[in-house]
Amino acid sequence: MKVTLISTVKNCAGAAEAFLASLAAQTRAPEEVVIVDGGSSDGTAEAYGRGERVCVLVEARANISRGRNVALAAATHDVIAATDADCVLDPGWLEAIVAPIEAGADVSMGWYEPVLDTSFERWMAAVNLPLDPAEVDPARFDPSARSVAFRRAAIEAVGGYPEWLAIGEDMWVDRRWREAAMDMRFAPEAIVRWRLRSGLAETWSQYFGYARGDGLAGMHPDRHALRFGVYAGLAGALASGRTWPRALAAAGAVAYARTPVRRGWARARTPRERAFATVAVPALMAFTDAAKMAGYAAGLAERRRSRSPGA
Repeated sequence: MKVTLISTVKNCAGAAEAFLASLAAQTRAPEEVVIVDGGSSDGTAEAYGRGERVCVLVEARANISRGRNVALAAATHDVIAATDADCVLDPGWLEAIVAPIEAGADVSMGWYEPVLDTSFERWMAAVNLPLDPAEVDPARFDPSARSVAFRRAAIEAVGGYPEWLAIGEDMWVDRRWREAAMDMRFAPEAIVRWRLRSGLAETWSQYFGYARGDGLAGMHPDRHALRFGVYAGLAGALASGRTWPRALAAAGAVAYARTPVRRGWARARTPRERAFATVAVPALMAFTDAAKMAGYAAGLAERRRSRSPGA
């Protein structure tokens, strides 16, 4: 099968060298690469255009969905592999991500691992990211567009990427694929590496944006309702002044944080960092949950005002 690799990028000139080097090192090379630049101001298009067989298109002011659709329109092959152009691909990534498609799947769901250089990055990874693919249920896994492959017919069947949705577009497509009963197979050996946000302000903005996208698109309502319910119950228990509600709330909090804290311990580099993870990971969980609740509420409000196409 001939494969087109697509990606979007904006103001990431500094990431081009590592991405292109990882692309050149693939055990199976794509027949073509189409990267859409959303209108960078730092020379991104020129930096990525130095790659072999790389076509860079500039679509000023395009959001990620629009960029992906532009790349799909320019792609000449019927098997599409997608990633983000600020990532680093494992040498066997393309070979592994395409294998399920060659075996008959409609969609191949790859894996992704964060680059963890600092304690903060390791604690943040513990909050939401599994330690390894063994934690994943393939039947419920929603692949990120940083590591996925699909047949052209699969993306056309759901109308392409939703250009009215600026963030969370890959999750929206995943939901449509599940609803259409697409053959979606997990490819844990198809690994992409990327960097987490480096500070609290960027992290808040990221998770606020993800949840806002969920609200706009009407995605994961049960998950968000549960989060609001948990924190409302915790606040009520603490405000009650009674011992048993507080004890129950404490037990619930321990259960809620148990898996992320275990991940924090596993990723810790030193005993001191492991000890700090016991406090830092739950604190960061509460921080990101607050961002998600604020973002989801904002998204719901915008959804009601605009009556978006995803309603």
